[in-house]
Amino acid sequence: MKKALLLAFVITATITTAQNTYILCGKLIDTRSGKVQTNKTIVVTDKTIIRIEDGFILPKNTKDKTIDLKTKTVMPGWIDMHVHLEEETSPTSYLEEFTLNDADVAYNAEVIAKKTLMAGFTTVRDLGGSGVNVALRNAINSGKVTGPRVFTAEKSLASTGGHADPSNGYRKDLMGNPGPKEGVVNSVEDACQAVRQRYKNGADWIKITATGGVLSMAKSGTNPQFTEEEMLAIVTTAKDYGMKVAAHAHGDEGMRRAVIAGVKTIEHGTEMSEATMDLMIKNNCYLVPTITAGKTVEENAKKPNYYPEIVVPKALSIGPRIQETFAKAYKKGVPIAFGTDAGVFEHGQNAREFIYMTEAGMPIMKAIQCATITNALLLDMDKKIGVLEAGYLADIIATNEDPTANVKTVTDVIFVMKEGVVYKSN
Repeated sequence: MKKALLLAFVITATITTAQNTYILCGKLIDTRSGKVQTNKTIVVTDKTIIRIEDGFILPKNTKDKTIDLKTKTVMPGWIDMHVHLEEETSPTSYLEEFTLNDADVAYNAEVIAKKTLMAGFTTVRDLGGSGVNVALRNAINSGKVTGPRVFTAEKSLASTGGHADPSNGYRKDLMGNPGPKEGVVNSVEDACQAVRQRYKNGADWIKITATGGVLSMAKSGTNPQFTEEEMLAIVTTAKDYGMKVAAHAHGDEGMRRAVIAGVKTIEHGTEMSEATMDLMIKNNCYLVPTITAGKTVEENAKKPNYYPEIVVPKALSIGPRIQETFAKAYKKGVPIAFGTDAGVFEHGQNAREFIYMTEAGMPIMKAIQCATITNALLLDMDKKIGVLEAGYLADIIATNEDPTANVKTVTDVIFVMKEGVVYKSN
């Protein structure tokens, strides 16, 4: 009995003396209800929100901290479902594939990760790199590196000559014959092996390039690049290993095959037909629009020598159409997730996507919900992130103004907390 009383005393004392942080919020976006609340206090202990109270509550314990955001708008940290943390667009990016070592890529990725977090994105899904993204995720999780929470697809899967074939554009003596280990699939057997290799390498998701792409050194940006049988094998094997599948797709036929196979998200969706939209609604498959990337590649394609010659016509054709397709899909009722393809444009500018989504007809509150509760659900993190409620991780950001009154304020995040740690405070 004495031991039990002593243990209870120690536990109570620990709870009592734990340092709390009181965040005074002038406005608070409730992503679950879609309402803007006023004059709230969020109380954080360690990594977690322990309660939210009405009014501005000041701590009684002198060890507790207060963060004054009474003139700001507070909301959950945003989630970007399509980034590439290992790379960033530049006129020399194609050359860097031959000049940068993995160590160089890793150091660059560390800078990019911090920039992404400071822009208000506390969680991201990295959809393809060299494998450095896995090490980056682990370094962030262990506290060695500052950055967002990362879910990664490791290396994207392609067919030979497809959008993510790592040897596209090489001279013939350097091309080799990459296979499942390198993420290149040419049969059902290859498909299974490639997924299992990604699992072995530490991936959280699987990404396939269901069609051609804009920035690859290949002629077509829209042709289908996997058979239905290969896609089904990828999705089925991924499910066996506890992973979902994202499909890069610009052309409609490759998109249709991917949705039928059971992928969870379609990235870009440029030439999506109404029939494919209906199929996505039926299968609860989400569109990740990446409007910012589309606009950026169009702009860069007009700059002399920015892209290789083979890329330019694809960028000029595909880039301008993504926003229009998004508008049609949203209006029709296709499920929408928030994702930007950061890396195709400068990292840290991810929030521009909110502005382009609202231009296309989506209310800003709905866009914020896409970037919080919707994406948290897709990542199976809906019990931990995406809302500001007791029991959820303290991923909290703030803007100077209310985005529902001035959407442009999203590009100037002035406060970032991830798991109870303040990384930015102006």
